[in-house]
Order: sequence, then C-alpha cells, then structure tokens
Amino acid sequence: MITAGKAANAAGLALLLVVGNVGAQQGADSGSALFVPNTPNVKLLSHIPLGRSQTIAGLTMDQDITRPYVYVSRMQDVNSPAGFTLISVKDPSHAKIIYRYNIANPELHRGFGGMEGKTFVYHGRNYYVQGFQFDAGSPDADLGAIVFDVTGLPDTSKIKEVGRILAPNSAVSLGTNPQCGGTAGCSLPGGFHNVFPYRHSDGRTIMFTTTLTGTYASIYDMGKFLAGAPDKGYIGRVPVPGATGRYHDFVVEYDPITHQDKFYGGAQPGGYFVFDVTKPETPKLLTSITVAPGAVFSSFGRGHTVTPTPDGRYVVTETEYQYSPLRIFDLKPGLEGKVATISEPIGAWAANWKHLAHNHEVRWPYVFVSAYEDGMQVFNMLDPTNPVTVGYYRTYDGPTMAGVTQVARPDTAEVSLRAGSGSVLNGAWGIAVRNADGLIVISDITTGFWALHMDGFDGWNGHDWGMPNISTVQDWVNGPEGAPKLPAAVAPRAKARAAKKAP
Repeated sequence: MITAGKAANAAGLALLLVVGNVGAQQGADSGSALFVPNTPNVKLLSHIPLGRSQTIAGLTMDQDITRPYVYVSRMQDVNSPAGFTLISVKDPSHAKIIYRYNIANPELHRGFGGMEGKTFVYHGRNYYVQGFQFDAGSPDADLGAIVFDVTGLPDTSKIKEVGRILAPNSAVSLGTNPQCGGTAGCSLPGGFHNVFPYRHSDGRTIMFTTTLTGTYASIYDMGKFLAGAPDKGYIGRVPVPGATGRYHDFVVEYDPITHQDKFYGGAQPGGYFVFDVTKPETPKLLTSITVAPGAVFSSFGRGHTVTPTPDGRYVVTETEYQYSPLRIFDLKPGLEGKVATISEPIGAWAANWKHLAHNHEVRWPYVFVSAYEDGMQVFNMLDPTNPVTVGYYRTYDGPTMAGVTQVARPDTAEVSLRAGSGSVLNGAWGIAVRNADGLIVISDITTGFWALHMDGFDGWNGHDWGMPNISTVQDWVNGPEGAPKLPAAVAPRAKARAAKKAP
C-alpha cells in the first residue's frame, strides 16, 4: 500500500519521471510507424480473448480481495448471446474464465444485450446485477436487470438468479423528442443502460438505474427488492432538469465535508447534474454543468461519464464523440451558489486528439481511463488545470476507425464525425481498480480481458493523499467514511450479518 506523506509524493514523482517522454508519444495513431504499445511502468499480468469483436462491454470487479472475481458484460450477437463472463483473478498473472451466463433463447433477442453490471453486498451475502437492453419486439424488451446471488463462489453451481427488475415501456420505436435525447422519431432498446448500487449513509443499500428512453434515473431499495416487494423496492427517481434528455452514466458518492450523499449524472442532452440524494425519495439539485443557464446543446451538453474527486470539488467528465477530450470542472462556484451553472472547464486531457476516451476511475491524484483505441491510460490531476499522462498500455492494436458507426442515429452522441467510415468506438470500454492492491482490469471491445499493474501503485487509500477515503468503491458493512454512525443497536447486527460465512 502506498504510504502517507512524503513517501506518497515521492511515488507520484517517480511515476512522472519514469515516462518522461510520454507527451511526445501521444500523437501516435494505432497502426502508424510511431505506435508505442505501452509505457515501461505499466506491466501486463494476464490477457484473455473473449470472442467476437463488439460483443464485449463493461466490467466490474469485487473489491474484497478474498473474492477475486471480475464480471464482464456481454452484448448481443447472432453468435454470442447476451449475458456475462465471470473471470477469476485469484492469481492475476493467470486469470481464467470460470463461468458464462447466457440469456435464454438468445436467437430471439435483438438489441444491445448486456451493457453494464455491478456487485453489492447485503446482509452478508454477495450479489451481482447485470443490466440488459433489448429492442422492442424482442423477448425481454422491458428487462432492466437480473440479480444473481454469487455468495457461493468459487462454486459456480451455487450462482442463483434471485429476481428481475423490469423497465416497462422503455423500448421505443419512433420515440418522442425527450426519449430520443432531443431528436424525435428514434428507435431505442429498453432496459437499463447502467446500474449503480450504493451503500447509503442512512444504512440502506439502494440502486440507481437509467434507461435510454427515460428522463430520469430510477432508485430501488435493494433490501426491499430481495425481500420480495411487489414494486421491486422502487423508492423514487432523480430527474433530468427540464426533462431535456436521459441520463447515460452516473455515480453516487458520499461527501464527508458537507455530509451529503451526492448523485453525479451525465445527461444527453442536458450536461451534467449534481443532486443531493441524502433523502433519495426527494432529490435536490445542487449544481449543473451546461453551456449556459437553460441551454443544453453544446460540446459538453451531451453528458456521458462523470466522476468526482474524493473531496467532491472537481469532476472528470466525458462526452461521447470523436475528438472530445476528458474535461475537468471545478464545482465550487456552483455548489456555493456563485453561478447559475458551470459553463467552462478548468482543464482537459486526451490520449490522442484524433480519438476518444471512454470510462474512468478516479483514485486521486490518478485517473485511470479506458480510452477506446488508446487502451488503458493513466493521468495525474494533482494540478487539475494541467493533467499529465503518467502511463498507458495499449490493449487494442487493430486498425483505427474500425468501430461500429452510429451516424444513422442522430439521437445519440455516440457518433463518428466521419460519416460512413467507421468510428473510434473500438478498444478499451470498461475499467476497474481494486483499492486493496492496485490491480487494474480492462474490458476491450475487440481484444477481451486484461489485468495490469502500474509500478508504484500498489493500492489506494485517500488518506495517503490528504483526501477523504472516498471513491466509487463501497464499504458495504460500515457505510461511507464520515457518515453519521448507525444507532448502536443497528450497527452490531449489520456487522454480524456480514461476518456470516456462505453456506
């Protein structure tokens, strides 16, 4: 684990020095004579091809090092059913597939299939949620997610489906303007595009979900869901202000400084919105990032991924179009009420200006990025106005502009600006970082699963960097750091339940 104080700063300096000429390499296209596959401080641990290109989507990883499992979402294809692939990283240098779940009757299904999944822990049992998206007219067009009990791993025979959450009427054909992200007449699959389980400061385990056709994120109490509630535990929703579009991605993190549970969502169109969800039944808008008050169409008005720093002051954002950098915004003026909306970034980063970065994880001061054609990238944002690349590993080594093109889909920002010539939507899609030991895992749309390690990064705790120990990682037993303690009669019972061994 990285130690505190000077040792931590020295480790960061070492990472910057070891790749001193990275900046000169950033302009290299994959396939060009200048292509450099990786920096020497990022080491390959293992790689598993997972089959046909364009069938591999996001991934998530158990943070408990005693549960060394990675779940890779699988998209729908004629020869590759939607579902998920389960990988053991007990020995990260020899990762192996141990299980594959396929949706029933795959030949009847059309649509994206499995896009994103997440894990959570409740009453000492471990669960995995797989989100699905299928077209109108297909079986399961309204299927949002399937929840699996995976407590019994590594015995895969004990994996059990415990329930499903539906998203009624979410698949549309010739949809309305808000459903289509500002362009009427689109056809979009139903189901959940993303899910995010969260250990709330009030002790509940809740889950946020989004569809591509709603103008809000729905919230479910997973305790009630597991108890068999007829409404699946539905407790409310976080709206897109003005119902301008739909949430694409989001995270929820606790702010120990203001003692608020905060929702950070990217809306298409709309921008980025921060809500106080301390009382999730009644979310309150705190601030927004748009081009101007009331305006939603702009280069960063089509929000995608958004991730805050541990102190909640800055956010790293992504918009899904070619040539777009990751933009960094300072939320302070908006949170203090000094501006109606935040309209200018304070910094930006790109691996290659010709391409596009995708998802990212913030482990201050580092940001780990799944950067499509540019593979796994890491930059340091200790100075948010001047982020610096500190390492990368190119998981994708195919031709550029060979991704799926969606130029016929004006309802989504996921387009290439070179109509008819393919797109940059290929390569590293999903990324996860294990805080216990710094293990980095990547899902690549074409090349499959990768496990990596960056020299000097052997784990993460925010305190080592003078920050709250807050990230997308959840403490399912104790709750978020800095949150009010549960009543004495409640906390011991929660810990006792979590300590029970799987049957």
